[in-house]
Parts: sequence; structure tokens; C-alpha cells
Amino acid sequence: MKKFITTILISALTLSTLTGCGNVADSDNSASSGQKSFTVGFDAEYPPYGYMDDNGDYTGFDLEMAEEVCKLNGWELKKQPISWDNKDNELNTGAIDCIWNGFTVNGREDSYTWSDPYVDNSQVIVVAKSSGISTPADLKDKTVGVQAASAALDVLKSEEEGGQKALSDTFKGLQEFGDYNTAFVELEAGSIDAIAMDIGVAQYQIKNRGDGKYIILDDHLNAEKYAIGFKLGNEELRDKVNKSLHELKANGKFDELAKKYNLSDMTCLE
Repeated sequence: MKKFITTILISALTLSTLTGCGNVADSDNSASSGQKSFTVGFDAEYPPYGYMDDNGDYTGFDLEMAEEVCKLNGWELKKQPISWDNKDNELNTGAIDCIWNGFTVNGREDSYTWSDPYVDNSQVIVVAKSSGISTPADLKDKTVGVQAASAALDVLKSEEEGGQKALSDTFKGLQEFGDYNTAFVELEAGSIDAIAMDIGVAQYQIKNRGDGKYIILDDHLNAEKYAIGFKLGNEELRDKVNKSLHELKANGKFDELAKKYNLSDMTCLE
């Protein structure tokens, strides 16, 4: 009988110890509670903010900024490509610590805990230069491409002030894509007539596709700001990252990277 009781006690003690270790490990997986890693969720096909370079490495303005933030805090940066329309699940389950990849604040103010905005951005329309389309009104009965779960899609579906649902109602169709590289392939093939997207990404795509094939319409859909999105209520981690952003602005690294990615005219971090 004593042996049986002793066995139960030892088993209970072992279980308690393992559970305790599990709790420590769980807390260590959060950068805000002393962990040495910081997992950034990003769209791997969203240049110049996040993308795969010719060497097969993930890079971009946002990812390089995240690397600098990690250096200041002694964290290891973990770059986690995500499906953009699954970003909320990734964040809320703890698979990532933040969404940092040209992430629009406007219209999402109450859905995340945000860093200070660091880029002023606009939603624009890109068309083939030879299309004959020069204003948004010319898109009547045309098919417009847009990334799924993007700010551009939100604008085109919104009936609130600043929304462009009245415009999109004139389209023949609004076709959603998983990424803008695919959208440009379809634009070049003539399957769609235009793409609604962020101006920074549009400028990058147009520059890298060369030959002056594409133009951005002068009339923008709206203006917006980019910031880093943390799980709602995670102010501790937000504050640490925010502090680091301003340190990088003060020491010149922020501006250096903005210049490298041709974003100097769009930054707004004070």
C-alpha cells in the first residue's frame, strides 16, 4: 500500500514539474516576457516591404527594420511568411508576435494594438500604359484585380466616408488574388484591366517590370498609414518595439533603410 501511495506521489510530482517547465517555456516564447526571439508575420510577395530576394532570402524595408529592432533588444528575429487572409488567426493563436508588412491602420484602428505609424501610403489604380484608361471613371465595365484581405479591397467595398464602393459598383468585376505578382501576370495577359493596390508596392512593381508598360492613375482611391499590428491588448510588446523604432529614427538607421528602398518621400515617423 505504501509503495502504491509513493508511486502516486512521485507521478504527481513529475507531472507538476513537467507542467511547470511547460509554463516557463510558454512564457519564454513571448518576446514581451523576456524571450529572446521575435516572430514577425509578413506577406512574402509584398515588395518593397517583404519579399524573397534573388538569393532566396526574405528581405525588405519592414524586415530589415525588424532586424534592427531585434538588435536593440537582444532578440532573435524569426521571419514567418503568412497567408494574408489568415493573418488574424496567426496573430491570435500566438504563431506570430506581430503583423509587420505594409499593414494599414485605417479602418482597423480598434482591431489591433498599433505601433506609431511610420509610412504614409495611398491606394491607387495601376493600368497598362496602352490601355486608354486615364481616370477611375474609365474603369466602368472593366475588371479590376486586388489582393484578398487587403486595404485596397476594403476601400473598394466600403460605403463609409472615404470608401469607394460606388466606384467599384461600376466595374464589370472585382477579382481577388493571393498576391500582386499573380495580379500583374493577369494584367499583362489582358485577363484584367487594372489593379488596385498600395502606391509603394505599385511603384516597386512598375520599376522592376521596366519598359514603361504600366502607369499609376493620378486620382488616388484614398490615403492611409502603415504601422505594426500587435494582438489587441499587447501593449507591453508594442511599447518596446515603438521605443526601438524611435531610437532607429534618432540614430539615422530608419532613414537609411527608407532611402535604400525608395520610401523616403513616404515615411512619417516623427
